[in-house]
Amino acid sequence: MNTIVNKLKNLDAYPKINEDFYNRTLSGGIITLVSSFVMFLLFFSEFRSYWHTVTETKLLVDTSRGESLRINFDITFPAIRCSLLSLDAMDISGEQHLDIRHDITKKRINPNGDVIEARQEGIGAPKIEKPLQRHGGRLEHNEIYCGSCYGAEMSDDDCCNSCDDVREAYRRKGWAVTNVDLIDQISHRINRLAFGDYFPGVVNPLDGAQLIHNSPNGMQQYFIKVVPTIYTDIRGRTVQSNQYSVTEHFKQVEVISPNSHPGVFFVYDFSPIKVTFKEEHISFLQFLTSVCAIVGGIFTIAGIADSFVYHGQKAMKKKVELGKYR
Repeated sequence: MNTIVNKLKNLDAYPKINEDFYNRTLSGGIITLVSSFVMFLLFFSEFRSYWHTVTETKLLVDTSRGESLRINFDITFPAIRCSLLSLDAMDISGEQHLDIRHDITKKRINPNGDVIEARQEGIGAPKIEKPLQRHGGRLEHNEIYCGSCYGAEMSDDDCCNSCDDVREAYRRKGWAVTNVDLIDQISHRINRLAFGDYFPGVVNPLDGAQLIHNSPNGMQQYFIKVVPTIYTDIRGRTVQSNQYSVTEHFKQVEVISPNSHPGVFFVYDFSPIKVTFKEEHISFLQFLTSVCAIVGGIFTIAGIADSFVYHGQKAMKKKVELGKYR
């Protein structure tokens, strides 16, 4: 038994020194305090990193098929009546869905953009109210819509239902059309456009986009590339969503035809690449490795610094003593 104990003692890589041979110095105490403070800061920083999540990103080939796509949008048309707005959709095969009303809500706004009346259109929804006339009353069955000429009316019967009508009325009056942006146009603001549900870090480039066109007739086209995205949080909850990039183009329509008519068009297709985001914690073994590296590294550097200072002071002291005896 004593032989085994002696062999184990010979394996000791940390031989002990008798306390009588210790020599504690002021510089060693200062270096110990500084190194302990630095060690604590680095340990605290590593501990915070261990508790915080990191997001791992991967790119995969999208092999999904036949999945449904939910499009969330909120678009403001400040100069077009709700009764004239409709949502149409057409897929790559040419199949058309005209005047879609399912899960679509239209709200009337005033010139300042504030909602003045909330009304839902669709199956079982209330009937669309009659639009306002220039004189402020509602459009009756025996009346024709009459838009404002913005002060250029020659009589009470004059109506301006387009920008061209307003310009002609101003020409007859001899007035110059200066505030074109105040005349009804095909202008719009995209408050929100998202393909799928929200997840942390998603950026929708069209949110808040606003366009004002001087031409009364035109086609505003947005060409969108949709990238399927899967987001998994630290608790394992998964969100199936999408990101997108976009380019835009405006085309002025001189002659309205079945293949070319005013409107806002969103042309989108899907990327064959899927992006996955996954939140994870740093593993405990990695955290332990970092802590050991911090403790060992600071201890070694502090020991080197202490040895350098101690031997430097000792050498200087010896030189001073030699100078005194000369």
